[in-house]
Amino acid sequence: MYNNTDLSITPEVNLFIGGEFTPAMAGGYFDRLDPSTDLVASRAASGRAEDAEHMAAVAAANFSKWSTTDVTERANILRRAKQLMPKYRDRFAQLMLKEIGAVNDWVDFNIKVAGEAIEAAVALALKYPTIRPIDEASDSYTVRQPVGVCLAIAPWNAPIVLAMRAVVFPLAFGNSVILKASELSPATHSLIAEVLNEAGVPKGVISVMTNAPEHSEEVIASLIANPSIRRVNFTGSTRIGKVIAGLAAQHLKRCLLELGGKSPLIVLKDADLPLAAKEAVYGAFLNQGQICMATDRIIVEQAIAEEFIGILKGMVAELVSGDPRRKGVKLGPVASPSIASRLSALIEDALDKGATLISGTQRRGQFIDATLLDHITPMMRIYSEECFGPIAGIYRVDSPEEAITVANNCEYGLAAAIFTRDLALARSMANQLESGMCHINSATVKDDPAMPFGGLKSSGYGRFGGDACVDEFTEVRWITVAPP
Repeated sequence: MYNNTDLSITPEVNLFIGGEFTPAMAGGYFDRLDPSTDLVASRAASGRAEDAEHMAAVAAANFSKWSTTDVTERANILRRAKQLMPKYRDRFAQLMLKEIGAVNDWVDFNIKVAGEAIEAAVALALKYPTIRPIDEASDSYTVRQPVGVCLAIAPWNAPIVLAMRAVVFPLAFGNSVILKASELSPATHSLIAEVLNEAGVPKGVISVMTNAPEHSEEVIASLIANPSIRRVNFTGSTRIGKVIAGLAAQHLKRCLLELGGKSPLIVLKDADLPLAAKEAVYGAFLNQGQICMATDRIIVEQAIAEEFIGILKGMVAELVSGDPRRKGVKLGPVASPSIASRLSALIEDALDKGATLISGTQRRGQFIDATLLDHITPMMRIYSEECFGPIAGIYRVDSPEEAITVANNCEYGLAAAIFTRDLALARSMANQLESGMCHINSATVKDDPAMPFGGLKSSGYGRFGGDACVDEFTEVRWITVAPP
């Protein structure tokens, strides 16, 4: 594994199996390009189906020892991983800069929330231990057990948070885990294995698979079909989530899916407008809008629309995209040319159909300035398509009731936000919104790994965090005892 602080050196990573980094059986590597420079950001082993089969066998062979380890020992190991995160901070920052164009604030956010995810996973495991003394006095009882090998498929956009979340919840309950790294952040994801390995997670309990984009279907199909894999969790697009769910269903594998979103932020006429504008900008443009909870839709009551847009415009105009290596840059590049092309097409379509450009300039390669569009209508693609980039649209409505209708007129249902001083009304509206999460007077982007995280409708099913998470990574069994 890459272990050098010199940014001029291209990181090279291999598959992580049995506590060691090992080349793929067929050899071969693929390159991830830096979205700011188009230079090689990292080089990773190109795993194939045979590597997946071997990795699953190693994970299964090491499951028993980890699953029978006392929960307090597992907790101590995972907490050591949290303590180690600051030591790895600069390496994570270098890799995230090169692989996804991340600014420093986004790196620090990732590290902070990853630590919170570890604590949340540990707390749940301690609350619901999977090893209990046998109650010889009971003739009917239940036990909760680890499920076996879990496949965790993590995305690139928040590579530390989402990969750590994907692995530490199953690990905390005594499962072994295979992390299928994203092709856009293979080195960043592989570094997580180093942290867990140094913390004391036994060899073979955590593995990391990297593969070239053209081999993703082969690798994922092989892993999901493998009898040793008992659970799948996937964070990513709804399109791929449907494929994962279909494969899992074929093999009767339970899966947790945290998918796309098009989060609405509703601003009512009595709202604190400067606060709402600040939170809208944060939710829409953090990490270039490449967040599943990003504020795609700003739904504003007509009575205060002009005043609110006036406040918003000045904030958005300051977010000019640039190379994160430059001092003061708060908005980096989008992750790939295909993302940039799709975003440009969304903007052009909206403008052609009558939208007004409030802020934003033309695309410069993978650099797209924060873009704000007004007068969004159902005729435009942006009305219903997830942006996943630095674009937000303004939807004007005449009442709270119409705001709810517009917000729910969408296939996604991940996060939502409501801004108003009338908390009774806000709570009533929150109950009517079709979203897995709703935040009153704060941004759509909000993380608390101790709370259940997930969506409704095309945003997926299952939950990370909270008591609901326990059944995702454990099995409950009923045992009875009759006299001989």
